[in-house]
Amino acid sequence: MFRLSLFFLLCALLVASSPLDSSAGAAGFTNPIRKVDGSDPFIVWHDGYYYFLSTTWTDARVSRATTIEGLKNPETKVVYKSTSRDRCCNVWAPEIHSIDGQWYLYLTAGRDGTTDLQRTYVLRGGTSPWDNYTFLGRVLNDWAIDSTVATIADKRYLIYSCMSVVQSLCIAPLLTPATIGAVSVISKPTLPWETVGAAVNEGAAVISHSVGGNNTTFLTYSASYCWTSSYSLGLLTLAEGADPLQMRSWKKSGPVMRTANGNYAPGHNGFFKSPDGTQDWNVFHATSNREGTCDGNRYTMVSPVAWAADGSPSLGNPLALSRTLTSPSGEK
Repeated sequence: MFRLSLFFLLCALLVASSPLDSSAGAAGFTNPIRKVDGSDPFIVWHDGYYYFLSTTWTDARVSRATTIEGLKNPETKVVYKSTSRDRCCNVWAPEIHSIDGQWYLYLTAGRDGTTDLQRTYVLRGGTSPWDNYTFLGRVLNDWAIDSTVATIADKRYLIYSCMSVVQSLCIAPLLTPATIGAVSVISKPTLPWETVGAAVNEGAAVISHSVGGNNTTFLTYSASYCWTSSYSLGLLTLAEGADPLQMRSWKKSGPVMRTANGNYAPGHNGFFKSPDGTQDWNVFHATSNREGTCDGNRYTMVSPVAWAADGSPSLGNPLALSRTLTSPSGEK
């Protein structure tokens, strides 16, 4: 009896220490982080704050809080709104990135009444994500959405969703925060799970991980049409030492996250570090609409990233909203 009781006690301690479940003595949070207009979320931890952005359709806003739970009622300020006909409307997928010590905000915007003229624009900020931003310019003249900045093998790239017959993923060297080099297509939606409702690759996010001294780059992306429950996350893995500008350098797998536990059409994710830098976390949107949705009825969810023995990221499927998660390591 004593050995059996000890066994159950050890099991209970293991469960309590899991990054998925909050123990009685640990801070915790529940999803969603943002209930409405939580689409295309992006989070970065910097100098004591989580900075959070998501699609609000008419402007770009930066929110901040010292805890994940605090992002439900954060400080918020509008950092972009324009009356320019070409970039007034359909403001999507804002992200902030630090480039040589200065923060830049990338977003998608276009004209009212159409999404055929969506372009990527960049704003220049200061040395803190909370500083004011000024309009810097248009990065691309072609249709381009969901742009992200990634550093791979000490070189900086812009990765975005482009039109190459179908909605695909493109990459280009980022020469300056507002200019790029030659563009290459690195992924097209060709597999059955990428083509439900429409053939779509979009919402790229990059994360790297070291195993056995080798640093591997991974790229997650969203596939299929967001107005279906089949909208999900796929994964591209960059071969060691390979040129990221070549499609053949990337190995495709997936889906690596799909509809589960009443959370439909999970997608357009991003990655961020815990405050102490020891954990990787995933932020993404989902909806309670069984048919999927592309509108503001998508909410923001956050969950920890696990790492498989082969070094690849294990995102898991969205957990039930009733689940309490342990806060990222290092929160105060």
